[in-house]
Amino acid sequence: MDLDLDLLPPGRRKAKPAPDQDLPFGDIYTDHMLVVTYKEGQGWAKPRIVPFADLCFSPAAIVIHYAQSLFEGLKCYRRRDGGLQLFRPRDNFKRLNQGAERMCMPSLDLEFALESLRKLLHIEQDWVPCSQGSSLYVRPTLIATEPHLGVRPAREYLYFVILCPVGAYYKEGFNPVTILVSDKYSRAAPGGVGNVKAAGNYAASLYAAREAQAQGFTQILWLDAAEHKHIEELGTSNMFFLFEDTLVTPALSGSILPGITRYTVLDLAREWGQLKVEERPVSIEEVMTKARQGKLTEAFASGTAVVISPVSEIHYKDERVQIGDGQTGPFARKLFDEITAIQYGTKPDTHGWVERIT
Repeated sequence: MDLDLDLLPPGRRKAKPAPDQDLPFGDIYTDHMLVVTYKEGQGWAKPRIVPFADLCFSPAAIVIHYAQSLFEGLKCYRRRDGGLQLFRPRDNFKRLNQGAERMCMPSLDLEFALESLRKLLHIEQDWVPCSQGSSLYVRPTLIATEPHLGVRPAREYLYFVILCPVGAYYKEGFNPVTILVSDKYSRAAPGGVGNVKAAGNYAASLYAAREAQAQGFTQILWLDAAEHKHIEELGTSNMFFLFEDTLVTPALSGSILPGITRYTVLDLAREWGQLKVEERPVSIEEVMTKARQGKLTEAFASGTAVVISPVSEIHYKDERVQIGDGQTGPFARKLFDEITAIQYGTKPDTHGWVERIT
């Protein structure tokens, strides 16, 4: 598909954040966005890059009433030589298409998705921050726009991509966070849509997360919906535990999001060979018992927004346990340093994960 451009003249474009400016996560937007429409029987059409602006669709749009909405999250990094690159973007678009199938939405051509994003990033390249730890967050989104008040898949959709210069996701940065285990609320159920980035998953998590934060915890640790026994995710991230010489993460069960950073952690841990690596059910009782015994030496979460987020304390029921010495563990530090070095281009990519933009 040919890509039409409707660009703001230089005099109407917004001022870029200063190099030393503290960047909040998700509050600042670039000048332009990518927009593509879909109609059943016609397919995707009218791809264009236009000024960032409010969307206009019917108050009867299916996305509003029946939540046919998916999104992805990835980042564009500036290398030391000034060039730009993405980290594993093909995996993000493959996951978006897997989610689209589950949500009865149209899929995107992978090469078009990548090339249109490349074009948008070329146009907005001056928005990519230079400071270490900052990046340009990329949010591809797919929503149902057909006006219809009846429960069925929509026949019209909108795909768009917006961009945000961002700093650290948590105010703690790479410092350890404290977490509360929820044995009351559930994030996702078996057979549901917990394994795709459906917008409704995140709406369902807000109440419990707010309760955890009101009690002084950074994030909430979700257990399985059926029995509240097995660990699933930490907030919006995948969870890892280091039990002495074994790195363990919950196996993908259909209600856990298959994180891109999760795959990266597993790939690197297996490649380094210093630890056993297991994907299996992990009960909260096992975690608490091994923490009491001193056999839980590290715990951390992984995700696009946080990369690696160390955990210092876990609170479950009336018990609060410290992990290790309460500081960032050496393995979490090694993973963070390795992944960010590849993302920012300070270390060669030997895995084929990086896609250069400029």
